[in-house]
Amino acid sequence: MEKKLRVGILGGTGMVGQRFISLLENHPWFEVVAIAASPRSAGKTYEDAVGDRWKMTTPMPEAVKKMIVYNVMDVEEVASKVDFVFSAVDMTKEEIKKIEEDYAKTETPVVSNNSAHRWTEDVPMVVPEINPEHFKLIEYQKKRLGTKRGFIAVKPNCSIQSYTPAIFALKEFGPKLVVATTYQAISGAGKTFKDWPEMEGNVIPYIAGEEEKSEQEPLRLMGKLVDGHIEKAALPVITTQCLRVPVLNGHTAAVFVNFEKKPTKEEILDRWTNFKGLPQELNLPSAPKHFIQYLEEDNRPQVALDVNYENGFGVSFGRLREDAVFDWKFVGLSHNTIRGAAGGAVLSAELLVAQKYITAK
Repeated sequence: MEKKLRVGILGGTGMVGQRFISLLENHPWFEVVAIAASPRSAGKTYEDAVGDRWKMTTPMPEAVKKMIVYNVMDVEEVASKVDFVFSAVDMTKEEIKKIEEDYAKTETPVVSNNSAHRWTEDVPMVVPEINPEHFKLIEYQKKRLGTKRGFIAVKPNCSIQSYTPAIFALKEFGPKLVVATTYQAISGAGKTFKDWPEMEGNVIPYIAGEEEKSEQEPLRLMGKLVDGHIEKAALPVITTQCLRVPVLNGHTAAVFVNFEKKPTKEEILDRWTNFKGLPQELNLPSAPKHFIQYLEEDNRPQVALDVNYENGFGVSFGRLREDAVFDWKFVGLSHNTIRGAAGGAVLSAELLVAQKYITAK
C-alpha cells in the first residue's frame, strides 16, 4: 500500500481501545491519526487521559502519547480527520447504535468491537476465516443509511472464538449438538488484577448476557445471506455455561459435540490443521499463517504456553477424545483481546480494504 489509511479509535482510552493502539503500532496499512473518548478525556493528551490506567504489557507507543484526545461526540470533527474508525466505546447499547450510525453517515466506515449492532439485520458480523461473504450485507446497509462509502461492520463475542472455528471446520460432518463451558479471562471485562483484586484465587459462575451470546452468535456466523439479511443456521443446537476465572488473557472452552455423521479422529485433525480462509489466501498483514493448531500433549492448550499462538491471532485445540455420551470432546483456547476483540476487528478491516469496501477518502 503506497499510503497508509488514516485511522481513528473511538473509545481509545479503555482496554480494547488500548489494544487497538498497541496492535496498530507500525501497522503496514493503517496509521492512527485520531483518538476519541468521553468528554472527560477530551482536550487532554492521550498520555494524560490514560494516566496510570495503561493496561497493556507493552509500553504505550510514543506516536500516540502527545495526541490530543477528541470528544467522541464531535462526530463531524473526528470523521473529517480519518478514512475509517475502529469503535470500542463504552456506552449503553442504544447510544452505541446511534453514534456508530452517526459516524457511518459521515461516509466513514466503522469496524466495531461492540455488541450493539451484532443483530442489526443488515450489519455483517464476521470472523474473516469463517463468513467473509457476509460483508455483502454492506451494500444493503448503505442503501438504508443513504451512504456511498459509510457502513458498520462488527465482530462477534470474544468467547465464541475458542470453539466456533473448530465446529465450523467440521461442518461437512453435520455438527448437531454442542455443549460448551467457557472459562473467561478478566480482561474480557476490561479489568486487570490491579482493578479487580477480588478475582485473585476466585471463580465467578456468571457473566451477564454471555451465555445467550455464546449460544446464538455462532449460528449467525454460520448462517446464509438471503435477501439482505442473514438466516441463522438451525444447527448445531448450542448450550453453554460461562465462568469468569483468575486469568488475565485467554478464554478456554471445554466442548462436547454430537454429529449427524461422526468423523474419525484422523478426519477431525485433518480438517483442523489444514483449515484456512480468505485472510490466509490473501496473506493479510495480521492473518495467522495457520489459524488453528492442534496440540497432542495431554496438558495443552494452556493459557501460559499457548495464548499468544500466531501473535494471539490463532486458536489452539487439544485433548480430542471420544466421549461416553457425546461423539467427541475437546478443549479450545483463544486470546480474548486479540483474536476475540481488537485483533479480530483489525483483521476484518484488512479484509475490507482488500475487498475495496474501505478506501482512502
